[in-house]
Amino acid sequence: MVRNVVRNSPTHLALSRSRLLLPARCGKNGDYDLSVESVVLIPSLGRPSSDFDLLAESLRQASFNPVAIDPRPQFPDRPNLHDLALDTIHQIDELGIENFHLVGHAFGNRLSRCIASDFPERILSLTLLAAGGLVEPPAEMWQILFSCYDRTLSDEDHIAAVRAAFFAEGNDPESWRHGWFPEIMKYQRGAVTSTPREDWWSAAVSRVLVIQALQDAIAPVENGRRYQSESAPHAQLVEIDGSGHAMLPEQPDAIASAVIAFLRRE
Repeated sequence: MVRNVVRNSPTHLALSRSRLLLPARCGKNGDYDLSVESVVLIPSLGRPSSDFDLLAESLRQASFNPVAIDPRPQFPDRPNLHDLALDTIHQIDELGIENFHLVGHAFGNRLSRCIASDFPERILSLTLLAAGGLVEPPAEMWQILFSCYDRTLSDEDHIAAVRAAFFAEGNDPESWRHGWFPEIMKYQRGAVTSTPREDWWSAAVSRVLVIQALQDAIAPVENGRRYQSESAPHAQLVEIDGSGHAMLPEQPDAIASAVIAFLRRE
């Protein structure tokens, strides 16, 4: 389990060297209830599943079984998205879950679409948060984003990079000061670049929700509009004001309301 790890701490460095599979975190204190529908949560690039804690609690209160999956600290060889999709399915299988709703944030939306493409029979619905991958941000924004994983930055410069890349103006980035894992980011980034976009971009299932932030500097809102118009016309598109790419800590209530209403078919 990855939670509140300081960027340069010995704990962080030891964890990132481990080859053990981090367990899926299900329900409160690791318990889970297979009598209700499961919602699998896939976090952002090089980020821990604890990013979903607020949404997971809302899902529990709404009588769903949230399953937030941490990435491996390291991955053997050089995986592509299909490899990561299969690995995620193996983790879900170990929990005895057959069919599930799937929610992916940022990088997690790309992996989620690859999972939906490779294992469509397993997916009850697909929710994409901060869905990028087609309409690119300015090149300098990628440089700022990747600097968030740079352990040599001062705390001041690091939080400034987090604010610029992930948070809308006026929103406090402090909740994302920690939780940056460069080793994970590197293999996940490599998985994206080694997988043709056509393998995952157009993936959709019978029910799709897309939530885009109007102030997202990394995944411009046009990505969600293009995905809906070109690949998933049946998708429900929700655009949220006052949020950047981080989204989950910025507008937790709006996101939880939209996701739960969608899952309940309201």
